[in-house]
Amino acid sequence: MPLTSGISVHNNLEIGGCDLAQLAEQYGTPLYIMDEETLRANCRAYLRSFTENYADTMVAYASKALSVAGILQISGEEGLGVDVVSGGELHIALKSGIAPAKIILHGNNKSPQELETALQAEVGLIVVDNAAELQKLEETAARLSKQASILLRVTPGIEAHTHDFIKTGGFDSKFGVHIDQVCTFLKEVQRCRNIDFRGLHTHIGSQILDVNPFSFAVEKMTELIEKIQKHNQLEVKILNLGGGLGISHLEKETPPPVAHYAKTICSEIKYHFAKRRLPLPQLIVEPGRSIVGRAGVTLYTVGAVKDNKNIRQYLFVDGGLSDNPRPMLYGAKYTADLVGKLSARKTERVTVAGKFCESGDVLIKDIYLPPAAAGDLLVVYATGAYNYSMSSNYNQNPRPAMVLVNGGKSRVLVRRETYADLLARQEF
Repeated sequence: MPLTSGISVHNNLEIGGCDLAQLAEQYGTPLYIMDEETLRANCRAYLRSFTENYADTMVAYASKALSVAGILQISGEEGLGVDVVSGGELHIALKSGIAPAKIILHGNNKSPQELETALQAEVGLIVVDNAAELQKLEETAARLSKQASILLRVTPGIEAHTHDFIKTGGFDSKFGVHIDQVCTFLKEVQRCRNIDFRGLHTHIGSQILDVNPFSFAVEKMTELIEKIQKHNQLEVKILNLGGGLGISHLEKETPPPVAHYAKTICSEIKYHFAKRRLPLPQLIVEPGRSIVGRAGVTLYTVGAVKDNKNIRQYLFVDGGLSDNPRPMLYGAKYTADLVGKLSARKTERVTVAGKFCESGDVLIKDIYLPPAAAGDLLVVYATGAYNYSMSSNYNQNPRPAMVLVNGGKSRVLVRRETYADLLARQEF
């Protein structure tokens, strides 16, 4: 739950001092709700935990988790940079007032236009993924008379214990240069006249609940940096370890606290660099899910309760896979409550299903809730990351609104789409 969760005077769940039933009445459902206090606390925890252990650290919010202007403005106010993975995310970051020097552009297949926009905006770093992209960036930078400051994305061969679709550090990943090919690749970088090599990037996966894979990543990257210094005579000034720290969607999921995660990483860097007598680099980390995930909830209205011949009881809600495709894509698990029945006994085993024409449109399977009826409000927790950012108009349903709550007040971050929006880009 968000940090500000509580019970309102009407015995409903409240977040940020706002009664969720009143928010539903004011804004409708489905509704994404983001708690500002939790967002800011998460940003501060990262910045404090890392800079106390390693002063030269940049924390960059991984905006793919939730690329919304109001969220980026909050992270920027708290001192975070921004990691973007597309021209669209770059555009939103710039329009949100993020300083270009604090923007890092990622992506395994950046278009010429995306590279040109990044160079013209003078973003801080561009993370190069492959040889074709290096050549494309060199040509674009030369044409624009620019120098491109780059990191090289490395595939370290680390299998993090997470879903296959969000593993990114294994050798079969589509991302980055194989760790054994980096020194050869850097010879091509050294031939480029408009490329300024600054360091290395790696990201081993998402929703990781153990610090050990991150420790191993530091060790592997330090070994690589020693090889680069020997074979390429290049100094690695920046080590970007990406993100990946998970959050608790269920009681059994217990991610390490940010403070422990940060202390472990920073201690490992200091140890391995001292062991090899290497100069310490600037450290960059890119949290996303652990910044916004538990700060967000999604509010639905129950449409019907259906007993499927005593096999399964379905609780139908007015959203589903178009506002949260993760259960269908990854088998992601969530928990939920009925907003007005928090103290009632949870006696009914139900499956929460959406309204879309897919049998797999199930948000939560076999959850125990109090008896529900049409019109009840259901809140699903920890939906701040990769829900809105992966949403769609499947079955031509308009996307939900998003509101920010704090101190008993709410404001719209993203307005609800209309049927007119569905036709806005279509030609007759």
